[in-house]
Amino acid sequence: MTSASASVDAETAAMPREDFTPFEAVNFQFDRAADLLDLSEAMRVALKTPYREVMVEIPVICEAGDLRTFRGYRVQHNLARGPMKGGLRYHPEVDLDEARALASLMTWKTAVVDLPYGGAKGGIDCDPRDPGLSQRDLESITRTFVDRLQVFIGPNQDIPAPDVNTNAQVMAWIVDEYSKFHGFTPGVVTGKPIALGGSEGRESATGRGVAVVASHASKDLGLDLEGATVAIQGFGNVGSWSARFLADMGARVVAVSDVDGAIFDGDGLDLASVTEVVAAQGSVVHAEGVASISNEDLLALDVDVLVPAALGHVIHGGNARHVRARLIVEGGNAPVTPVADEILAERGIPVVPDILANAGGVTVSYFEWVQNLQQFRWGADRVDQELVATLERAYRTVREVAEAKKVSLRTAAFILAIRRVARATELRGFRSGPHMPTGQR
Repeated sequence: MTSASASVDAETAAMPREDFTPFEAVNFQFDRAADLLDLSEAMRVALKTPYREVMVEIPVICEAGDLRTFRGYRVQHNLARGPMKGGLRYHPEVDLDEARALASLMTWKTAVVDLPYGGAKGGIDCDPRDPGLSQRDLESITRTFVDRLQVFIGPNQDIPAPDVNTNAQVMAWIVDEYSKFHGFTPGVVTGKPIALGGSEGRESATGRGVAVVASHASKDLGLDLEGATVAIQGFGNVGSWSARFLADMGARVVAVSDVDGAIFDGDGLDLASVTEVVAAQGSVVHAEGVASISNEDLLALDVDVLVPAALGHVIHGGNARHVRARLIVEGGNAPVTPVADEILAERGIPVVPDILANAGGVTVSYFEWVQNLQQFRWGADRVDQELVATLERAYRTVREVAEAKKVSLRTAAFILAIRRVARATELRGFRSGPHMPTGQR
């Protein structure tokens, strides 16, 4: 493709499909940006192809006495800019294609916020909510996974972190199991308990980042967050902290949801009360004095800001025309499909992409990793200040690319990320032709 043909028209040249796999959906967005960069075919292959894919079997004798076998995955996508980084999720729908997609997104996410990382992602196809799995069973599953994976991870190679249905306790088990092979190594994961080398501000980081980016995007849209209405799909770690920080900025959070359903209060939810209910009873649906609605109803609410902060592909071709929000900020990973992206763009609803909007978590994970390597602790104020500065800088840069190229924020974010990763790949010795860069062989 020549420079003359790499115009705004390139953004609509290829049409998305609703039957894309998760990895195909990411690569659709990649190719759209790569067209505008005149990226060579050889470089495209190098940047889209995962560096390593690991799949392991995890047999566990559960406390109930039954033998169950789970499957664990770790996809390491790219290491041109540094060791690979990405979450570890426990969910029955985890599979290799999803891990590839999320690992790729981590490569572009870390590049967008200019962290010295590449991307990785993984998970285990278990369900922590399964009553047949005890806490001890989950610990056994985690430790067995680490036993099989420990030669492929480490603070200078691949650093996992919490994701869907994993938390600081799971990271603590990983530190302990990995340290049996390599000596005490807190830097092998981030999102750890502070007592084991975790960082202040890590738990709330992704939600804080969503709120920071949402505030800047709202301002650019001419929308005052003071009094603005917000709906948040997903009230886990990301969604609950996003709600809290947006409320602190003056927004009125009118609806939240989880896997069991959604709740609505047009006057604004009592978030402290909802949080207490979730802690005590496990779901937002048990909150009193609010209206019960479905998750689909939440996505279609007439609100100023919609934050999809749970699993991917919740806004798709089948419901995108029902979305009435003025702005969408992606708190979760890949919550909007490429087809939905097209529909929302046609309707004039801007979307702040996940690789920018939810980068707060990996940013503070980087700070945690730095503290571990230096064996030095940062205070909470420094962590929060550095986080806000990093995301504000990234948002400004993405917005400048979007304005210069006359493209969406998502395409602009991919352009910025691909440009940075491609440059690092070239500097490490990439040669045009069939050869891969040294670090990717």
